[in-house]
Formats: sequence, C-alpha cells, structure tokens
Amino acid sequence: MTDQNDSRTRSPTSSAAAARTAKRPSRFRFLRYAVGLVFGLAALTGVAGGLVAWHTYERYAADLPTLDVVRHYQPRVMSRVYAGDSRLLAELATERRIFVPISAIPAVVQQAFLSAEDQKFWSHRGIDPMAIARAAWFDIQQYGQGRRPIGASTITQQVAKNMLLSNEVSIARKVKELILAIRIDQSMTKEHVLELYLNEIYLGLQTYGVAAAAQAYFNKGLDELTLPEAAFLAALPKAPNNYNPFRFADAAKIRRDWVIERMAEDRAITAAQAAEAKATPIRPAAFARPETVPGAD
Repeated sequence: MTDQNDSRTRSPTSSAAAARTAKRPSRFRFLRYAVGLVFGLAALTGVAGGLVAWHTYERYAADLPTLDVVRHYQPRVMSRVYAGDSRLLAELATERRIFVPISAIPAVVQQAFLSAEDQKFWSHRGIDPMAIARAAWFDIQQYGQGRRPIGASTITQQVAKNMLLSNEVSIARKVKELILAIRIDQSMTKEHVLELYLNEIYLGLQTYGVAAAAQAYFNKGLDELTLPEAAFLAALPKAPNNYNPFRFADAAKIRRDWVIERMAEDRAITAAQAAEAKATPIRPAAFARPETVPGAD
C-alpha cells in the first residue's frame, strides 16, 4: 500500500522529467539542422563563387595578349643629333626616355617607389588581395558621392596595364590586368618586373622612366639624386600633372612628404632622415633657368 502511495506521489515529477528528456533530442536535432544548413549554404556559396571565378577566368584568359612584349622588352629611346665636335645639338622624340638597368638604379630610388606604390612587392604573387578588398570596401562606402575609386594596383599590375592593355576603365580590363599580373609574376623575376616599371612609368614633362625624369626635373643622373628628390619622383605616378612642382608646388611637397613618411614606416630610412628630408624644399633645376620652365606636361 505504501509503495503504491509513494508511486502516486512521485508520478507527476517523474512525468515532467520524462517530458523534458523527450524534448531535449528535439532541440538538439533543430540545432544540428540549423548548423548543418549554415555550413551547407556556405559550402554551396563557395562552390558557386568558385565556378563564377573559373568561368570569368576562362572568359577573359582566352582573349589576353601574350607576354612576349614584356619578355623581350625593347625600350623606345630618343634620337640625338650631335655636332662634329660631339656637342649635342638636338633630341628628336615626342617622349623622353632613357633606359637604365635595375642594377644601375640606386636603392633609394627603388625604395621610394616601392614605399609609395607597392609596399608588399617582394612578397606578393603579382596581386595584393587584401589591398583589393580594402579598396573595394572603400569604394562601396563612397559610392554615389562622385569620388574617383581608389586603386589597389601592384607594380606588377601597372606593368601589365601600361605595356599590354589600354587605359580603359572597366571591370573587364581590370580582370585582364589581374590575370596578366599573376602570369607576369610567375614567369619573371621581381627584379625584371621592377626594372620594367621604373623605365616605363610616366612621370610628367613628357618623361617616361626615372632616369629621364631625374634629368627633366633636377638636371641630374640617378646616382646624383638626394633622398628628397627620389621621394619626389616617387610621388608622381598617381597624378603627374597634379604634382607638377612648376604649377602646384604645395601639392607636390605634400605628396613628396607622404612618400618620405611611407619610407620611414617601411624602415627604409630613419626618423631623423625623414625629418631632414621633409624640411627640404623641392627645387627643380628649371627654376634657375626660367626660360626652360615647361608650360605643360
């Protein structure tokens, strides 16, 4: 009799416990289902993204120029007319170009351009995915505000664009540029890529390459350039006209000082060297001869 009473007394509690036990598997099954669904969707998205990327690659890769122009680079140089006594009488060219091998380009000049244009040049594989992602996010935030999209092109990408593609602003051209940059990085040494860049980049005053620019702006050879002068040349690729020291001296100095700060950030120069360089005004050689000041880029 007692056992029956005890059994009746415990039965409500036992029933509740049994109900809770029965509910647990149901909740766990839901959690497992939800987690599985999330991972399944992520995997599906990844596969779909991969297929889209592969299709995009196949679409544009078939129509790309070969790398022969880059591999067998022949610099265009100006023709010079000399007098009988070897005096230079004239230079015949619409562009000023002086080819210089990478071994003859001073380290300070190389580093100035690397700090300004591509800090990860020696480590990336032709493109910088993180820089591309940052630029894309910034452009999304600035969409509709009338601002020019910021770039994230590596030096290798700039070589691909300048030597193999047009200046068209489009997604198609950008995709081709990315593919070509990867191919260039796979088939050439970093030193060769940097040599091409430093000899082909437009730096204003109708000059292409650092050697021609050093003569045009400072009437110097590359080995004579000071740190501030090298930094100034590295400030020009993004917008040579906007940083023309003959017209926009203040803007040119601000941009040059930014390059110097980047060099210090990369530990290519000391803080003391950076401070001294930033305190140095930009003095293009033509300022001493007003009649030679160019009227346009």
